[in-house]
Amino acid sequence: MVALPYSGRAMTILEIVDVTDEAHFGLVPPCADPSFDHRTCDYWEDADRGSKASRPGWLPAAAGLAVGSAAGLAAGPAGPSSNPFAARLSADSNPFAPPSRAGANPFASAPAASIRNPFLDGLGDAPAPSPFAPSRPARPSVPAGAPRKLQLLGRGLGIFGSYAKLLLADGQAVAYCQFGPLSAYPRALRLRELYPQLPDAPLPAVITCVATTASARRQGYALRLVAEVTSDLTGRGFTAVEAYPEATARADATPAANPDFWIKAGFRLAVDDDRYPVLRREL
Repeated sequence: MVALPYSGRAMTILEIVDVTDEAHFGLVPPCADPSFDHRTCDYWEDADRGSKASRPGWLPAAAGLAVGSAAGLAAGPAGPSSNPFAARLSADSNPFAPPSRAGANPFASAPAASIRNPFLDGLGDAPAPSPFAPSRPARPSVPAGAPRKLQLLGRGLGIFGSYAKLLLADGQAVAYCQFGPLSAYPRALRLRELYPQLPDAPLPAVITCVATTASARRQGYALRLVAEVTSDLTGRGFTAVEAYPEATARADATPAANPDFWIKAGFRLAVDDDRYPVLRREL
């Protein structure tokens, strides 16, 4: 989280936060065009079937929808049997097991105890914790019942870190940015294959989405957010970052801004294409 005091006509407090949990995910504003939605977009994550479309069914958390019924089935009926003729069974008895033999043979020798193999016994058991080994801290993760898009954003949380940031102005979300390693976005990998002139190593980070709410445009918020993202990526060890805007798309129909925006953000035109240019910045 980064706090940025900003002085305009009135004092505005800017704050940049990582989208890593449901509380911050709930702050992500919808797109200016209602047919698209950052909160349900998997366009970059799925190169074959990904879509930018608004899918309201993705937004509610799915936790707990089927847990109750499954738990009830697992628990089974409670209380004693309702059959007055049924034998009373102990808690650990198996009604399907064959009946035990009527009596023990007093002349039979006792079964020999199994021979213990010190090299095999206990292999299936979990190793005993060592008091001298350092404990491994649990990696941050997104709960399984979280919204689908938040799960996509949390895929690399334990290794890479966050994949999205928000810029808040006086507590209100005004800009959104999605980014990450190239390997996290198969469509970016496929697009890059069209341009063999792009360097193969080291692979860049990518910024797939940047958007400002309609009411907060032309105030420099998106540029501030991209500056913070590029600084963050530098700290994570990347030496370059790329963006892939659609040159001919309407402002409300693209989440990747336009080439002029990226030039203002310090990027250069790496591939000049009429439809899908590549903007690159060395870090």
